[in-house]
Amino acid sequence: MKKAILASFANRLALPDLSLMPDEKLTPARLRIEFLAGLTVALALVPEAVAFAFVAGVHPLVGLYAAFMVGLITALFGGRPGMISGATGALAVVMVALVAQHGVEYLFATVVLMGILQVFAGIMQWGKFIRLVPHPVMLGFVNGLAIVIFLAQMSQFKVPGSIENTGHGMGGGTWLSGMPLYLMLGLTALTMAIIWVAPKVSRLVPAPLAGIGIVAAIVIGFGLDVPRVGDMASIKGGLPPFHIPSVPLTWETLEIILPYSVILAAIGLIESLLTLNLVGEMTGKRGGASQECIAQGASNVVTGFFGGMGGCAMIGQSMINVKSGARTRISGIAAALFLLIFILFASPLIELIPLAALVGVMFMVVIGTFAWNSLKILAKVPLMDAFVIVLVTVVTVMEDLAFAVVVGVIVSALAYAWNNARRIHAKTYTTPEGAKVYQVQGPLFFGSSDGFIELFNPAEDPSIVIVDFADSRVVDQSALQAIEAIAAKYQATDKQIQLRHLSRDCHKLLTKAGHLMIDSDDDPDYQIAVDYGVRTGILGGH
Repeated sequence: MKKAILASFANRLALPDLSLMPDEKLTPARLRIEFLAGLTVALALVPEAVAFAFVAGVHPLVGLYAAFMVGLITALFGGRPGMISGATGALAVVMVALVAQHGVEYLFATVVLMGILQVFAGIMQWGKFIRLVPHPVMLGFVNGLAIVIFLAQMSQFKVPGSIENTGHGMGGGTWLSGMPLYLMLGLTALTMAIIWVAPKVSRLVPAPLAGIGIVAAIVIGFGLDVPRVGDMASIKGGLPPFHIPSVPLTWETLEIILPYSVILAAIGLIESLLTLNLVGEMTGKRGGASQECIAQGASNVVTGFFGGMGGCAMIGQSMINVKSGARTRISGIAAALFLLIFILFASPLIELIPLAALVGVMFMVVIGTFAWNSLKILAKVPLMDAFVIVLVTVVTVMEDLAFAVVVGVIVSALAYAWNNARRIHAKTYTTPEGAKVYQVQGPLFFGSSDGFIELFNPAEDPSIVIVDFADSRVVDQSALQAIEAIAAKYQATDKQIQLRHLSRDCHKLLTKAGHLMIDSDDDPDYQIAVDYGVRTGILGGH
């Protein structure tokens, strides 16, 4: 067993294939698309990483190092080729309180522990539980994240240096006005227009890269006075140095970093796994959820030891990458390496790029990410599904992604339980011998147990009553207790009751009413999710 577990773990860490489509080959044309997509992503990563570093209250290089290391490791070993990971705002807003109270060294230790928890989640294959996220929650997720990406760009329309510790990068400071504002808006619109037109003219260069390149050339060539990447902060630096977090190895330190690590690990995995599903839908390929968990965790462990702020999947950059034509791991690797080149050698050139060009790219990402069809179907889908879509969207914008998804899943689960609770009913008829038969239909569980009890009328029923569960399903302990309660009521009135077509699991778990059950060859075979003093079962097949 231990060998099997170790072999499975090793397989997950093995470098996967490049995941080309069956009709695709690694041709020079494919390599060109992958490298240019990676370059485009790297250019878009720079201001995002710097901004999120400001949000977290750390040096810009801490964010850039995280974007490089997390992006490289997840590109190599992640569960979905084409995904891009790096420093994100969803994590930064959690980190800011830790950094403010305890300093950046505690952040590095927290990121290491966060990564360990994510690796553990991957080994335990907990990533598969992302399939429990309903489609309305996914729609709310992409809509809310599109709005968050849009709001995050608003800080670029303020006087440089006014970014503060806020979740969406809105910050304080003074808004641009007059000619600087008009130039910013005009260049942003021009970038968006180029991205829209470029694919109709030529696909030789990814449209976002063409937009950035043309607008940057105009700004530099005409010497236009507009905010540039260098106005945010200098991105010049060296290789990320190995650094063990300078924190005392005490129980008190663990008490400080563990709550943050758990929250960060959960947010990172939820955002990464939802992005994995979204990219999978766009590319028509399935991704490995558990493999993604391990890759995210390993990248954060490494990042914590090299002075990075940690990270997770970035839906905006992933959309840029996929829509630029990237389909393999090469683009993600190239993006990380280009980012490192920017830091080491090309910072003076990159710092000249106008922020308006990058804002234009992100605005096009917003347009492409938002599920516009969800606006049309709101009036057509069930009211509860429409409510969940709007709820998750609003909570994502007002709070954070992980909280929004959890809220959406809980509301959807409660709605599902309520709908199933209303399905419990019974058909009745009287046999020639005078016995009354209740044919129970619908699932019997905690939500429907009260409705089940209300189906019966012990005072008026004949002396012999048969309860047939052939069309029902006994799910949990509340269901067992409801059966016991009904049996007790009939016995209290000196009437004979027979329970038919219950699983053998029920035979063992029912204590008082067990002797009332009638065995037959067509009894169902399933287990009950309950520990009823006999054994613990799990939901099985009927």
